[in-house]
Amino acid sequence: MIGKGQSISRTQASISYGWNQDKEAEVILKQHLAGDTPEQITDEFKIIQSQNDRCLKNTLSFVVSPTIKDGKNLNHQDLEKIAQRFIREMDLKNHQAIGFVHKDKEHTHIHIYANRISLKGEVYKDSFIGKRSQIAADNVAKQIGLTRVREVQHEKLQELKWQRLAIKHIHNKVLESRPKSLDEYIQRMNARNIKVIPSINKSNQLQGFRFEYKGLNLKGSEVHRSMSGNKLIAEISQNNSFSRLKEAPKTLKLANNTVQLSTNMLTKIAKDLAKQVIKRAIDTGMGMGY
Repeated sequence: MIGKGQSISRTQASISYGWNQDKEAEVILKQHLAGDTPEQITDEFKIIQSQNDRCLKNTLSFVVSPTIKDGKNLNHQDLEKIAQRFIREMDLKNHQAIGFVHKDKEHTHIHIYANRISLKGEVYKDSFIGKRSQIAADNVAKQIGLTRVREVQHEKLQELKWQRLAIKHIHNKVLESRPKSLDEYIQRMNARNIKVIPSINKSNQLQGFRFEYKGLNLKGSEVHRSMSGNKLIAEISQNNSFSRLKEAPKTLKLANNTVQLSTNMLTKIAKDLAKQVIKRAIDTGMGMGY
């Protein structure tokens, strides 16, 4: 089961979408609310939201999606339970909320809209809400016995085992040639029919790489854990240095542009470099007391 979440400002439009009868919508959750139309629910949200008019994105929007197989076997009560437990996992019991199930497509899914302002007038912190939604949905799936995201991902990667091995084999061959930059690595992979796509966020921070091969598009860590962005950068950065690096580079050249590394990636690269230092010390017999 997958969970997605974000803060929004389009309260009535979003609730109207959730209530859309063209999508065979059913109300499966109503918390601290009395209204029976999108307009009435929106007005009730606004009454609470008036306690804090500085919060502009004052509604939380979530989508909770069981797998297609699980969705076919869930009845109205099961879907109610999922919505209720998700709200509890997100710590929103003290907030107005309404949830709908949509069955217009093969993939049954739940839309939940919650007031970001609590009944006490407190603003719900939405930092990392996307990741927290994923964790909440995974916890609910575990509690109820539904298929979890990691199980789906594991099955997918097992099905692609031979393709992943082929990408990893070519990756190893390219690294053996000791490319001195990411651009050189990308060019050599491309020459072997593997397209390496940098993942760069809106803040111009490099977060990792994806690999395209024979119609597949996988994250580096999905191909193999040694192909995650931080490990790849640490390896290539060492090739470009006469002396071993002791700290992670904060910026890198990529296709004639300078990109920054995300804080998360910098931390991981620093750990990888530290492990390399320890390994070299052990390999050369340093500190063994002989």
